[in-house]
Amino acid sequence: MKMFKALLLLALTTAACSGGLGDLRSGGDDDSLGTTTQALGCAPDIHQVTLNTGVTLSYLEQGDRDGEPVIFLHGYSDSHHSFDLNLPLLPSRYHVYALDQRGHGDSSKPACCYTQADFAGDVIAFMDKLGIHKASLVGHSMGSLIAHKVAVNAPNRIKKLVLVGSGPTLVGNPGALSFEPDVDALTDPVDPDFVYAFQASTFYRPIPTSYLDTAVSESLKLPATVWQQALDGMLVEDHTSDLHDITAKTLIVWGDQDVFFDAAAEQTLDTQIPQSTLVVYPQTGHGLHAEQPAKFVKDLKNFLD
Repeated sequence: MKMFKALLLLALTTAACSGGLGDLRSGGDDDSLGTTTQALGCAPDIHQVTLNTGVTLSYLEQGDRDGEPVIFLHGYSDSHHSFDLNLPLLPSRYHVYALDQRGHGDSSKPACCYTQADFAGDVIAFMDKLGIHKASLVGHSMGSLIAHKVAVNAPNRIKKLVLVGSGPTLVGNPGALSFEPDVDALTDPVDPDFVYAFQASTFYRPIPTSYLDTAVSESLKLPATVWQQALDGMLVEDHTSDLHDITAKTLIVWGDQDVFFDAAAEQTLDTQIPQSTLVVYPQTGHGLHAEQPAKFVKDLKNFLD
């Protein structure tokens, strides 16, 4: 009997992680899905892939291999761990890819280049390499700027677009400009106190200490030149005027205590992107997906579905 139960559990785990049991709903409650598959022992996989853009990207992959592709793009100095509080809650029906973008996390860190065009080119090259014809993009902060650039450059490759803690541009942004002198002064090894202060400043609501510790440790993987080049790229590239070319349905989620993007920036995004919906999280900061992970995942699922 014990062996039978063990084999049954193994079969359920394999089927759930591969999407073979569908949504594994309990009484039709979709919110139970993520924790159910996680409880069965489903673990995401970490892979690396070398792209024709010259970089090797590390990425997390989870969910049904035949499911709907959803690509997550983290923010400045972060990694795929930025979504640690969200990915376990996602249904297995989504085939999730969470990238460590060039220069970040465990991906390669070339001497150059870190413009928005470089980051966006990596996303398309990643899709080409893995045979992903079309995917939904979820981008936070810097990742959201890259996401809406990809949506402009390759509209036929993007199914839906989710912009988290986003804005139309960082050109002329007071928060980013005040941050620039400190970044320009960085040398290797980057000061952990500086990294902690930066990461902590992006949150308004309390977040788990372990999450903040991970964010700091991931940011410390970046050499000073990546901090500098990635920020320089964001400060000079403005594709606001191209946003009206986005054809994908777009969800914009914004915390009203965001330290980088204000209500006017969100209004510009919402006005310029033709098929957009703006959702405001009251008393929430720039890292809203970590500050309110369950609410964010619920809004994300509703939009993707």
